[in-house]
Amino acid sequence: MPPRILILTASVGEGHDLPARTLAAQLREEQPGVEITTEDCLAAMGRIVAFMSEGAARVVFYRFAWLWDIGFWLFAGPAPTRELSQRLITRFGSPGLLRLIESHDPDVIVSVYPNVTEVLGRLKRSGRLRIPVVAAITDLAAMHYWACRGVDVHLVTHPESIDEVRTIVGDDASVHCVHGFTLPDFHEPRDEAEARRQLGLPETGKIVLVSGGGWGVGDVHGAVEEALAVRGVTQVVCLCGRNESLRSELSVQFAGDQRVRVEGFTDQMPDWMAAGDALVHSTGGLTVLEALMRGCPAISYGWGRGHVRVNNAAFRRFGLADVVDTRTELRGSIERALEHGRTSTDSFDRLPSAASFVLAAADAR
Repeated sequence: MPPRILILTASVGEGHDLPARTLAAQLREEQPGVEITTEDCLAAMGRIVAFMSEGAARVVFYRFAWLWDIGFWLFAGPAPTRELSQRLITRFGSPGLLRLIESHDPDVIVSVYPNVTEVLGRLKRSGRLRIPVVAAITDLAAMHYWACRGVDVHLVTHPESIDEVRTIVGDDASVHCVHGFTLPDFHEPRDEAEARRQLGLPETGKIVLVSGGGWGVGDVHGAVEEALAVRGVTQVVCLCGRNESLRSELSVQFAGDQRVRVEGFTDQMPDWMAAGDALVHSTGGLTVLEALMRGCPAISYGWGRGHVRVNNAAFRRFGLADVVDTRTELRGSIERALEHGRTSTDSFDRLPSAASFVLAAADAR
């Protein structure tokens, strides 16, 4: 019988749904006939958890960004408040989550959302859940909730994350760096000139990508203006994610400048990263990873809040991306990135697949 795999995601930005989709595709490629179901876990975990995870975030991200710092410190900072919040999420979210799992009867569960990973780990430790659980981790740092004792396997996208995960789950835990949470095209070589032609970009000059992530947050306006001021830049591409308001504002603001191109949500990120000479991004996560996979120098700027602040510190510590705190520093950072150019990406080609560990967990049941 083909294994039954339940992937639990949350439609909170693109950083969780994309890994769910790409993992499902990788699983089908490695084992045709595998039965995969993908569910939004927030609906099952109840209105309180859904509001705290998605509803409140939508308001805070756009209007009261400073509250995200306070909330992150409260829920993920000091051990006593973190433990209390984790217990509350488990208390409110576990009944509906267990019903959802029972309705699918999977051989293995994969979580790509940290809040549900925490609940699954606690359910495993208490004996209320006996199905193997795999945690998919797509951030570089801030591993609480992403990693949890009780989870059988932790899969990370950066080898630099492994040590922090082990401080939470133990030195003997199964933690592996894998590929499979980004589009498979990122592993295929892509000629810069061909990518530019495909996207209708200038053949010559430097191209700077400015991204606000799936939410379209941060100082995107300021980043565009600073990139335009850099000598040799012939095109600045604004990637607004699913923020249609931001897309409209930028289209009006830069309507008279042919060097500015405004894009909404796109599934052509492998081409954009191949065509661009530098990325200015606000929220870290998978977009910076995608830039690293293409060798495109990345700059984190414009929204260093909560978990992004912690990830920014890790970018600095490991030298994976430049981090700029103020707009006055940004122009110089872009200039340095363009001068430095692309870097080698060979290390990503040697990583094992996420699907191989998921299938192994299913076989071991």
